[in-house]
Amino acid sequence: MRKITLRSIFVTVTFLTALFTVIGCSKKEPTENNTVKIGISKIVQHVALDNVEQGIQDAINQAGITAEFDLQNANGDVNTATQIANKFKSEKVDIAVGIATPTAIALANTISDIPVVFATVTDPIGAGLVDTLDHGKNNVTGLSDAIPTAEHIKLFAKLANIKTLGYIYTSSEANSITGLNLVKVACEENGIQLITQSISKSSEVKQASEAIVNRVDGLYLTTDNTVFSALSALVQVFGKAKKPIFSGDVTGAMEGGCAFASGFNYYKAGFATGEMVVDILNGKKPADIPVKFLTDPSETDFLVDLDALANCDIEIPQEYIDEANYIFENGTLTEK
Repeated sequence: MRKITLRSIFVTVTFLTALFTVIGCSKKEPTENNTVKIGISKIVQHVALDNVEQGIQDAINQAGITAEFDLQNANGDVNTATQIANKFKSEKVDIAVGIATPTAIALANTISDIPVVFATVTDPIGAGLVDTLDHGKNNVTGLSDAIPTAEHIKLFAKLANIKTLGYIYTSSEANSITGLNLVKVACEENGIQLITQSISKSSEVKQASEAIVNRVDGLYLTTDNTVFSALSALVQVFGKAKKPIFSGDVTGAMEGGCAFASGFNYYKAGFATGEMVVDILNGKKPADIPVKFLTDPSETDFLVDLDALANCDIEIPQEYIDEANYIFENGTLTEK
């Protein structure tokens, strides 16, 4: 039987390994005094989305484009996301970027005459942003951060002897519902009982954690922005109960508390999104640009938290520790 490794789970996911051919066009050099205005809207502030935001700006700046960035935070409120979209529309930004599904949907539903680029949207088809992954839709294209949920859960069950799995999700986030459906299928395939708890805002995360912690062997987290914005409360509850957490977002796990984390490097995801923005500024049409995925192993991160494992009295084979490029031990994060 082929060994499952943290790094291999990304390169074995079928649709993430699909390669798209980007249609070329002539490059337009920006003039010295021509400043473009880029509106960037994120659904909530937390370290992963902050890294995406920074990566976008760096890619555009490094391309030699003179840009003014209007950075907006919806603070987890979809109504605020719509207000931001209307602001970008009325101010006629050159390109609007939505970080995470709710803000991307708000931009796409509000703006039709300005390019819209989405960043880190788990299921862009399900969200109605595009009809196919082969190209954009009208004025919209972007990057997906879909993660290999089934492989994560299979590995978690193997390493931590998970028989009953907990999952907390935001009922109003399309990407969270997509994640829920994937988790359900994965649990059914692996004979794992699933216990779920929905929330609507970050202040409910601690209560949701307390509601399920004594009913599960461990908790799995997908890329739910509302949940991750209150990750410290969740880690506190599960740490006290000595129950392990597997996170699909490595960035959020870097402060400790999640036994395992496997996911994309969100700065690199932001940088790749910024490169798509540059392509559009240089003449490409959003409708001609395929949805982008991070497929190279160098674009993914893997973290093992030895402190969290010790707290949960879990020992894992050395090979998985060797595979990780981040180790959290004795309260300190080390990058290999």
